[in-house]
Amino acid sequence: MIRLVDVNKYFGDLHVLKNINLEVKEGEKLVVIGPSGSGKSTMIRCMNFLEEPTSGHVYIDGVELTHKNKTEMNRKNIAMVFQQFNLYPHMTVLENVTLAPIRLQGLKKEEAQQQAFRYLDIVGLREKAHVYPATLSGGQQQRVAIARALATHQKIILFDEPTSALDPETVQEVLDVMIRLSRENITMVVVTHEMGFARQVADRVIFMDQGTILEEGAPEHFFENPTHERTKAFLSKILR
Repeated sequence: MIRLVDVNKYFGDLHVLKNINLEVKEGEKLVVIGPSGSGKSTMIRCMNFLEEPTSGHVYIDGVELTHKNKTEMNRKNIAMVFQQFNLYPHMTVLENVTLAPIRLQGLKKEEAQQQAFRYLDIVGLREKAHVYPATLSGGQQQRVAIARALATHQKIILFDEPTSALDPETVQEVLDVMIRLSRENITMVVVTHEMGFARQVADRVIFMDQGTILEEGAPEHFFENPTHERTKAFLSKILR
């Protein structure tokens, strides 16, 4: 479903991604971990051309993603959940969730609203449909952002540290929604520091450091018997 081939990304002289080669299968739940500055978020943003690779190739469902076709490809294939929610403050929750289906996919308002209520039910926020984002907690806003992503019916959802901006008390409510989603046939790529989530949900975990993928494997291998010394050092600190 996603394939990165020899992807490099520079910001000026800074070499952020170094010859990344990665495949994500349809329906796979891939969790990406690593220290800050390791290139995790840049890599996931290259998957939908929010960041255009300096060199290399990105393929989505067998079709190469380019600067010219990125809008159409993303509209058909990829939704993204960001760290900072990115909800429109002047729109109600319902309006936020129905915006893309109406404007980009041509659904009638009534149909888009019926669909939106279904996804708000999934994230447990139907009763908040007619309020504005500013009245919601951070965890609730992120759950709305997930409902908005689901409402686009994309094959792939990218999560860029979706709990990093949340109060610790609200992190679990977002993770619970993501755990429920992991049971669906949606391809998920999740950048996170939540190791418990990675253990429970991931089909595969990759560890990045200094712009490269140093190690990958199933959660049971990754957390119980990592092979790379840098991975062991990272996990020893984060799993204390």
